[in-house]
Amino acid sequence: MNAPVRALAIGLLALAFSALVLGRAQAGGGHYFPPVADPLVREECGSCHLAFAPSMLPARSWARLLADLQNHFGDDARVDAATAARIGDYLAANAADTGGRRHGAKLLRGVPATSSPLRISELPKWIREHREVRDAEWQRREIGSRANCAACHRDAERGYYDD
Repeated sequence: MNAPVRALAIGLLALAFSALVLGRAQAGGGHYFPPVADPLVREECGSCHLAFAPSMLPARSWARLLADLQNHFGDDARVDAATAARIGDYLAANAADTGGRRHGAKLLRGVPATSSPLRISELPKWIREHREVRDAEWQRREIGSRANCAACHRDAERGYYDD
């Protein structure tokens, strides 16, 4: 193989490899959860905390959360019936066991089908991923709680939770 052909072949190989790596990065690898795309859901759920990706919990968990919004982790998060229905429909359609299965399946491993967890931070996969974080870290003022994903994952709002 002559030098120009070899250079072209190496260049094409490098381009193909880059496309493969960048494609995986854009898909987010194993720590990507598509962020909330619905503006109403993003506004209502994101006004007090990160609007968590629907694919992080099964539909039954989202239904359970919406059924008790007056006691939403110590806050009253009630919304009118039409808004609650729209939020519920969106979360159910994109939940880890429905439309968001591709992204949420790993996170749901070890969660019984009869279980409706309310906290993402109590899922077995989440616990394994965060096992090296000392309890004192969670208490730091700038972190505050295990639910503050954006404190450690800079791109959490865009759906990326890689270290």
